[in-house]
Amino acid sequence: MIQKKICLLGAFAVGKTSLVARFVKSIYSDQYLTTVGVKVDKKTVTADKQEINLIVWDLAGEDEFQKVQMSYLRGASGYLLVADGTRRSTLETARMLQKRVTQSIGMLPFIFIINKNDLVTEWETDDDTIIEFENQGWSVVKASAKTGDGVEAAFRSIAEKMIGSNYSASSPHSGEEAE
Repeated sequence: MIQKKICLLGAFAVGKTSLVARFVKSIYSDQYLTTVGVKVDKKTVTADKQEINLIVWDLAGEDEFQKVQMSYLRGASGYLLVADGTRRSTLETARMLQKRVTQSIGMLPFIFIINKNDLVTEWETDDDTIIEFENQGWSVVKASAKTGDGVEAAFRSIAEKMIGSNYSASSPHSGEEAE
C-alpha cells in the first residue's frame, strides 16, 4: 500500500481540525480547540484504483504571533491550504503560506479549500476572488466541515494529484530552511 503524508495549512481558526475530524471520523463539533504544534491522523482512500494510506498532519494555524513551522512539511507529498470564506484576511494568509511552502520545499501538489460553505450568506469571499485563484492554477474546493460538503472531494483530489504528480519535493534552497 502506498503511504503519503499531507499537511493542512492555514490561518488560525479556519477549520483545519474540523475538516480532518469530518474526513477521518465523520464527526463535527462546534467546540473550538486550538491545535498546538501538530496533530497526526490517518485514513485510507482509493485514488486512481490504488489504496493510499494518507498520514494527515493538522498544523497549528498561522496568525500574527505564530508562524507555521515549515519543517513540519518535510516528507510531505502534498498539502491542503485552508481559508475561511467568512474571513477575507484568511485568503491572503493562504496566498502567503503557499509562497512560503514553495520557497521552502519546492512545488508540491495542493488543494485550496475555502471552508464554511454552510455560512455562504456570511462570506466575505466572492466568485471573482475564487476565479482569480483558479486563474493562478489553484484547484479550489468550497467545503463545509460542519455539513461534510466538499470534504471527501478535497482529500480525494489531493490524493489523486499526489499519485499523478511530477512535482519535485526537493527544496530550491537545499540545506536552507525557511521558517
